Amino acid sequence: MAEIAVTAIITVLCEKLISGDLMKLARSEEIDSQLNKWKKTLPLIQAVLGDATQKHITDRAVRLWVNDLQDLAYDIDDVLDDLATEALRRKLNQEAQASSSSSKVLKLVPNCCTNFTPRNFMYGRKMSSKLDEITAKLRDLVDQKNDLGLNVNVERSNIRERQLEQTSLVDESKIMGREGDKEALMGKLLGNEGCDQNVSIVSIVGMGGIGKTTLAKLLYNEEKVKDHFELMAWVCVSEEFDVFNISKAIFQAVTGKNEDFANLNLLHVAFKEKLSKKRFLLVLDDVWNEDHSKWELLQSPLLVGAPGSKVIVTTRSTKVALVMDSELSYGLDVLSSEDALSLFAQHALGEKNFDKHPTLKLLGEGIVKKCGRLPLALKALGRVLKTDRNSDEWEKLLKSEVWNIKDARGILPALKLSYYHLPPHLKLLFAYSSLFPKDYVFVKNKLVLLWMGEGFLSQSKSMESLGHQYFEELQSRSFFQHSTNDELLYTMHDLINDLATSVAGEFFCRLDGEMNVSDRNENFEKFRHFSLIGPQFGSYGNFNELQRAKRLRTFLPLPGGWLDSGHVELLHKLQFLRVLRLIRITEVPQSIGSLKHLRYLNFSYSGITCLPDQVGDLYNLQSLLLQNCFMLSSLPVSFAKLINLRHLDISDTPKLNKMPLGIGGLTSLQTLPKVTVKEANGFKISDLKELSDLQGRLSIIGLEKVIDPIQAKDAKLYQKKGLEVLEMEWSDNVLDDSRDETIEYEVLEELRPPPKLKILKILNNKGTRFPSWVGDPTFDHLTELTLSGCRSTYLRVGHLKSLKKLVVESMNEVKTVGFELLATTNLNLGIAFPSLEVLKFYDMQGWQRWSINSGNEHGTPSSFPRLHEISLISCPQLSQVSIRLIPSLRFLRIEECSEAVLRNMVGLSSSLVELKMVNVIGFTQLHGEDLMHLGEVKHLFIYRCDELRYLWEQESEACKSLLSLQILEVRDCKKLVSSTENEVNFGVRMGSLKQVLFINCGKLENYNCPNSVGNLVIRDCDSLTSLTFSAVHEHLFGLTSLDIRNCKNLKSFPHEYFQSLASLEELEIHDCPSIDYSFPCGLWPPNLCKLTIGCLKKPMSEWGPQNFPATLLELYLHGKNSGVVSFAVAEDVKTNTITTPSSSSLSSFLLPPSLVSLTLWKFTDVESFSEVLQHLPCLKRLDILSCPKITDLNTTFDQSNLTIRVV
Repeated sequence: MAEIAVTAIITVLCEKLISGDLMKLARSEEIDSQLNKWKKTLPLIQAVLGDATQKHITDRAVRLWVNDLQDLAYDIDDVLDDLATEALRRKLNQEAQASSSSSKVLKLVPNCCTNFTPRNFMYGRKMSSKLDEITAKLRDLVDQKNDLGLNVNVERSNIRERQLEQTSLVDESKIMGREGDKEALMGKLLGNEGCDQNVSIVSIVGMGGIGKTTLAKLLYNEEKVKDHFELMAWVCVSEEFDVFNISKAIFQAVTGKNEDFANLNLLHVAFKEKLSKKRFLLVLDDVWNEDHSKWELLQSPLLVGAPGSKVIVTTRSTKVALVMDSELSYGLDVLSSEDALSLFAQHALGEKNFDKHPTLKLLGEGIVKKCGRLPLALKALGRVLKTDRNSDEWEKLLKSEVWNIKDARGILPALKLSYYHLPPHLKLLFAYSSLFPKDYVFVKNKLVLLWMGEGFLSQSKSMESLGHQYFEELQSRSFFQHSTNDELLYTMHDLINDLATSVAGEFFCRLDGEMNVSDRNENFEKFRHFSLIGPQFGSYGNFNELQRAKRLRTFLPLPGGWLDSGHVELLHKLQFLRVLRLIRITEVPQSIGSLKHLRYLNFSYSGITCLPDQVGDLYNLQSLLLQNCFMLSSLPVSFAKLINLRHLDISDTPKLNKMPLGIGGLTSLQTLPKVTVKEANGFKISDLKELSDLQGRLSIIGLEKVIDPIQAKDAKLYQKKGLEVLEMEWSDNVLDDSRDETIEYEVLEELRPPPKLKILKILNNKGTRFPSWVGDPTFDHLTELTLSGCRSTYLRVGHLKSLKKLVVESMNEVKTVGFELLATTNLNLGIAFPSLEVLKFYDMQGWQRWSINSGNEHGTPSSFPRLHEISLISCPQLSQVSIRLIPSLRFLRIEECSEAVLRNMVGLSSSLVELKMVNVIGFTQLHGEDLMHLGEVKHLFIYRCDELRYLWEQESEACKSLLSLQILEVRDCKKLVSSTENEVNFGVRMGSLKQVLFINCGKLENYNCPNSVGNLVIRDCDSLTSLTFSAVHEHLFGLTSLDIRNCKNLKSFPHEYFQSLASLEELEIHDCPSIDYSFPCGLWPPNLCKLTIGCLKKPMSEWGPQNFPATLLELYLHGKNSGVVSFAVAEDVKTNTITTPSSSSLSSFLLPPSLVSLTLWKFTDVESFSEVLQHLPCLKRLDILSCPKITDLNTTFDQSNLTIRVV
């Protein structure tokens, strides 16, 4: 299906052939006659492409002709690019010679490039032979077109040429015909029928494109569902069911954290802790796995969820639903004829039906029938016809030959038609997406840079804008869709990805890292675009095979893949590369300079320290991406030769603090995240003058080196209208006496940003006041402002109408914050801070008074109407706070401030849901007048409050006030004795409390656990002597996790309640040397899954039978002073019959056979364990830590499913 690219490519070739510089070089080399022949021949071929487009669908001979034409078109493009590059090289050399006496920069241009000979007269002779060969092939193709009977100027369907609107008319919340499906599944999600476990599986089963994912999205975003579940996560699974990656994705979705885990066990332990006793909803989208063992492994940590937890699975296979133990399965059918017609009308006409277009209705019904009432096909074809009301065009589509073609890949004819009706330029861009695997997450800006590097976008000043427009056109036609988790990211439906792979043809190759390149032997010579999916390319032989594709343009290892140095050295043989990505390399070879066609070069996330000077020979380079190259410390001196560079991404390169000489002359630059001002011959702020196209983010570092405000004015920041984020940073060196506060004020005055700036940060400016533009209401796009380390004491930012976040930090000379913060005392000018949501003051060492009226005398807010979060951190001198109520306030953090500040701030709102107090000076307890404002607080955190003795005065007041409290966390409060002096019935009355943590509270003597608590953690509390529960055993059903560790004086422990703790799944009790019990003192909790125990007073060897429940999967034993010399496995956990080893004695510790994970720590007397292993059939992981005598783990039995770690 080579037609996808050839029309667009030939259009580009015709544009290139009229280039003045290129033709000038051709005349000087006496090869212009050949190019003139091409000028005449290519339009002749272009004239028949409309007919070829239609005939190639059914005529194999035409398909072969189109394929040969595209192959030759690529070759012509390579030759023209070679000529254009040579013309540019000569032009730069001439300029260098003309200015050699005055320009240090242009002296850097070499006499020749790595790929060129200094004997220029030989260039024309070499090119002439290439041109002759191409001319002969062109002549043959012209002759063949005549033989094929291709007609001139056959009109394509006018639908193809019309540009679609860039946004879809469809609102996903109003999907047609799924109301009944949604309601049926809502009942299953919000109920507990058909489930005998805490977590049940709801499978949505149906064919591809039928709307399974869309239906799951509707459910996931339903407000009733959000209110019903405490935690929600969405994970796209796709064909590879990787348990580790899926588990990590769930953990990230639930916690919002991207943490690294050494192994699956640690990961499962972590997110099991997050899910424990929480009612959660997990969506596993697009599941193909039919291996039950993989599902069991993934499912194990999910089982700790609260009753009513659900997992939604979308799949095409009923077998998958069975494998995943789906108790509730829902088969999704195609739409009814009526709903299908309505959906088609919505996408094709923007109407709910055909009432206004009766002449099209019959045709519409025919198309719906041909689409099989499949939603994805209906949407795709509807958007094809969206701009056309001509019944002839609808009839052409209905009668197209495409409906009758059988496709071995199973591509839906309707989707093929939606592709065939794309304009040629969009076909090429769509085919390019075949290089990316299914479920790949696209970032629009990054994809546009790739398109640009390939030469797919018209060479103009606005290539990026054109690329964004094309992307939005493809999205509007349903070829891309928004990612579920982030509206800035995009994905592609599996069927659309299959379509892209189908139409890409033999010029595109996507290779899995485990595949052998030689498997694609028949296409090698025609490969132009190559991507690598997988961790590593493989053998050198495999790579050498790829080099047979000598005309390769794209080499794209995708994230997760890398090459070693040997592979990189071989890349220079691929001389026609335009797009090159090299990830995780440590050195860039000098041969990089020979790749003269390169437009896109990506070294992001690599360990490189520098770039070779040969990079400067890449005259055509448009994008150089060095993001997260943490070791990069310098750019080459030849950098100024990259005159076509548009994007230089050096974000997150902390060691790169020097800009190359002449970078200010790269006037095409749009991306330049940071610059560092230097003295003398280094980068000057005025070098930004000509970089008028800068966009996105810019950080200017080292502004203290600007000693002339005129230079700052010359930077013309206000003219750089594409900037959205600007950070201006002076040195934080307070001992530098050479800095002039007047100059720094004037420099900042001249650095006025462009009016549409969104985020501004000013750091360490020592001017005694801010310029008038800081806080100027004309900056009506500014949403975030940070003022840090500045000397000014006068702020006027209250009438920035779009400001949502204000951060003021380290402004130590500020003593009072009052009406000047609001910009004026005249309230007639409107509400101050009308949009502010987050306000943070940090490290304000001299701040003493804060006085602002947030409302007028009638109670109407005159400031902060939307403020929901305030943080006051390290403001030790602040003592006077006079602010009227802020009803919208939800989150309050007070750290290293006085108790008076805390009390004043708590009284601002009765709607607080989270209160965090850290090192509050003079804070001894929450008083009754404080508690009365905390009725809505759900999370209460108290850290490092050294004078705190009790949490509150009276238990009754706390229970009466803290009606919504769910999480109580107290850490590092050295004097805390108890929650209150009187705890009688405390737990019975505080029914909302779910989680309690006391950590490193050295004076805490006792704690009476409320009966509503599900998770209790007490650690490092040396004075704790007793732990009790508030109610008798029948009320203890809520406790799911109990963690007691390193409490040296804890003696009284409610072990008598163990067997009544039916919900307890995780128990951790160790390093409590005063507990003198023989655990479990009866029976363990019946549903215990994880146990960590040891280092108690009574040696473990004296505990006797353990009676572990069959539910126990994870066991961590602390063996210090345990007295245990051997282990045995209980054959019957009820009778404790010992099966191994035969020499077991009373000092043996019995292990349950149900274990999946076992950790032994500091069992210094145990010498053997291999025999025990043979009787732990479920064990998947064994950790032996500090057990020096255990040396017999090299056993002969099968350990393929067991991971052993010995430290």
